[in-house]
Amino acid sequence: MTRAVVFDLWDTLVDFDVEGSIAVQTAMAKRFGRDPEEFRRAWNDTRATRETGPLAPSLAAFGADEALVRELVELRTAAARRWLVPREGVIETLRELGARGLARGLISVCSEEVAVLWDESPFRGLFEATVFSCSVGLAKPDPRIYLLACEQLGVEPAEALFVGDGANDELAGAERVGMRGVLIHRPGKAPYWPGALDWPGARVTSIPEVLELI
Repeated sequence: MTRAVVFDLWDTLVDFDVEGSIAVQTAMAKRFGRDPEEFRRAWNDTRATRETGPLAPSLAAFGADEALVRELVELRTAAARRWLVPREGVIETLRELGARGLARGLISVCSEEVAVLWDESPFRGLFEATVFSCSVGLAKPDPRIYLLACEQLGVEPAEALFVGDGANDELAGAERVGMRGVLIHRPGKAPYWPGALDWPGARVTSIPEVLELI
């Protein structure tokens, strides 16, 4: 019996703005006086650190002083504020899940601006558990991050669905702890992540379709 549905964030509940992300990194490179492509490669190397902890150490490693750290954190926060826009049908689906008595969870691999902005986003109040990698020091597909979400929701893994686009080996990671993985990808298009191309489990092309799996 399904008692909870746990969602990924990027390219699941909201679209990931690739061009916007590149623009932010280019602006950061300019402030550091570095070549954008070279900076982007170096910044990507910090991903594991900044997605499992605060942003400041990663920025400081590039030579940012306290004032520049604050400036760049605000730059990224402003961008994330623009990006936290629910896909069509997401809010309605979350409300319907709640009306049906199902617990709603989120597991997101993200840096701290997402966690900071969450309570001012359209998602406020629509989840019983939100697990941000930057806040808990864990990232998918570490089994502990799924188990933490289930613990916060008060359910066993076998009682929960996990819905995501397949990044970070997240679907197989969910199933390894006993959850049921559900792949979401755009209608008429193959999944973006190579590891999800041959996903053998359930698939949806929009969040409202998740209601049909309950």
